[in-house]
Amino acid sequence: MVFSSLVFLFLFLPICIFSYFIVGKRFRNLLLLMLSLIFYAWGEGSYVLIMLVCIGFNFLYGRILPKIRDRNIAPAFLVMALLINLGLLVFYKYTNFFVRSINPLLITTGIPALQVNPIHLPIGISFFTFQAITYVVDVYKKKAPPQKRISDLGLYISLFPQLIAGPIIRYNDIARQISSRVINMEGFAWGIKRFIMGLGKKVLIANNLAWVADDIFRLSPSELTTPLAWLGIICYSFQIYFDFSGYSDMAIGIGRMLGFEFLENFNYPYISKSIQEFWRRWHISLSNWFRDYLYIPLGGNQRGNLRTYFNLYLVFFLCGLWHGASWNFILWGLLHGSFLVLERLGLKNMLERTNPVIRYTYVFLVVTIGWVFFRSDTISQAFQYLSAMFGFSHGSGVLHPLGIFLSTEIIIVSVFAIFASTPFLQHLKEFIFRLNPESNQNIILISKTAWETLALILLVLIFLLSTTYLAVGSYNPFIYFRF
Repeated sequence: MVFSSLVFLFLFLPICIFSYFIVGKRFRNLLLLMLSLIFYAWGEGSYVLIMLVCIGFNFLYGRILPKIRDRNIAPAFLVMALLINLGLLVFYKYTNFFVRSINPLLITTGIPALQVNPIHLPIGISFFTFQAITYVVDVYKKKAPPQKRISDLGLYISLFPQLIAGPIIRYNDIARQISSRVINMEGFAWGIKRFIMGLGKKVLIANNLAWVADDIFRLSPSELTTPLAWLGIICYSFQIYFDFSGYSDMAIGIGRMLGFEFLENFNYPYISKSIQEFWRRWHISLSNWFRDYLYIPLGGNQRGNLRTYFNLYLVFFLCGLWHGASWNFILWGLLHGSFLVLERLGLKNMLERTNPVIRYTYVFLVVTIGWVFFRSDTISQAFQYLSAMFGFSHGSGVLHPLGIFLSTEIIIVSVFAIFASTPFLQHLKEFIFRLNPESNQNIILISKTAWETLALILLVLIFLLSTTYLAVGSYNPFIYFRF
């Protein structure tokens, strides 16, 4: 089940909200746990048992740790817990990849190829295992107390708003909210607004641009032209941003409706002026997770330049691998790691002395080239696509002219995507309010009322348009199946 589906919008979510408010506070966590497991089992069936095993093991870890904390075996107990959580992820996500990668080498050396039945990748396993790891580490470091009730820990690991697409919620950020949270009308209304904005991002922008990107990436190298290649990757760049950030907005909105306050996950990454800044704005919960649970424990930038560069490469190698079991994702991660190293070596200082347009262009090119590896199915396809982008195309443009893909609807959606990927509306609101004389409170009140009324009308239109698109069966891809 996904958020951008009629079943979720008009069946699961209303039942969840209604039942959540009619049960007493004492049973809300248990209710949410049951609903979260149903939400996951709806699409994954019996694989929900994997999540239950994860919950059970980490609960036992939290109960045993206080009893052995002062003993010498406590660090080894932590390592064991980390290995078991990571082992769960590695087995289900990377076994197939390992077999595919090692078999050609085995064959060339005369060793029989490994024969392994394909292993199903449970959706969202990368997210809930990372959250389990934060519980293990945060409890060990005494940043938060261990859960005394397995249902509360189960709720943290399986909470459905962020279960299949993030954001990654760290245990010490939400531990208090699990035991006690406040729900009021203002927060509930804010949650509805945030959810609708996320739904609009996903359905109206990401989905419309997705079919253009998918159709172009399905073309063979002999059919690609340079304009088509650029159109395809630009559409994909906006698709992945509005899909990721849209799901995060919906998760944050649902969380607020239920009394949870999740941290922001995207902050207009496409206005960044360096790759360092891009990663402070893109998928913030993931980049912060790798920083705090891997980069800093490895020594961060405190052990000399060479160790810093090694740490960056390792972190982004694993970041790429986290996104998908494919060499394409690894190359994507190493590309970003390379530019982070280059910026530390002096590239960032050079860029800061240039015109902002050059810096925006630099980030755009690096990120866009990276998305080619992210979107392509194979490394050869990625390099062939890049060749077409930079003038080495083989298509004539006769069979697939650019105009076929640039419909009026796509042009309009693209314009909205450009403005929505910047804080344009936020600056416009601030500008309008600054025009009002502070002494005339009536004018300020009228302006704010007018703005809020227009915003409400816009939200209603976004919801109606989104549900209409879903009702007529418009293109609605789910890009998290590899995560």
